[in-house]
Amino acid sequence: MPNKNEDLHGNVPDESAVALLIIDMINDFEFPGGEALLEAALPVAERIAHLKQRAEKAGIPILYVNDNFGKWRSDFREQVRHCLQDSVRGEPVVRLLTPDEDDYFVLKAKHSAFYATPLDLLLAYLKVRTLILTGIAGDMCVLFTAGDAFLRDYHLFVPSDCTASQDPEENSRSLEKMRATFDADIRPSPELDLPALK
Repeated sequence: MPNKNEDLHGNVPDESAVALLIIDMINDFEFPGGEALLEAALPVAERIAHLKQRAEKAGIPILYVNDNFGKWRSDFREQVRHCLQDSVRGEPVVRLLTPDEDDYFVLKAKHSAFYATPLDLLLAYLKVRTLILTGIAGDMCVLFTAGDAFLRDYHLFVPSDCTASQDPEENSRSLEKMRATFDADIRPSPELDLPALK
């Protein structure tokens, strides 16, 4: 059965010009500094969950791009299961952002969502030229992904209320860098007119 972004023949409609990327939020936060990052990430997760609901209503594809945390024998569904069932710090975040069956996912091994992943191919398949980047950490994986997206001529939105880093000031500086260097629109998520972006 086709997913919500496909017709009966598996074709993706031409209007899928924008995609929402949720970066590294399927996360157990069981690492040094994870507690501080979790404190910043939990309110961000609530805002991303709301943005995801709006994107789904607008017919915008949702792509989870997630670190494999060096677990080369694992996969994305196993990471979701681990976060929900193994009593880890990140469980509240993952409960807010549990993927739906028809969401897409890409595993990455380094900071950028594009580095050595099939993300470019998936975005081409979905006919996406505009990306909404959300997730953690704003000063690392979101920043690196934004840079690689800019080099590939994607139009970027990085809602300022939908990223977090361990250091809030560093997160703000990274958002400003993405705005100034990568021409990213960093307006808060409630100000995004998602149907207009399509």
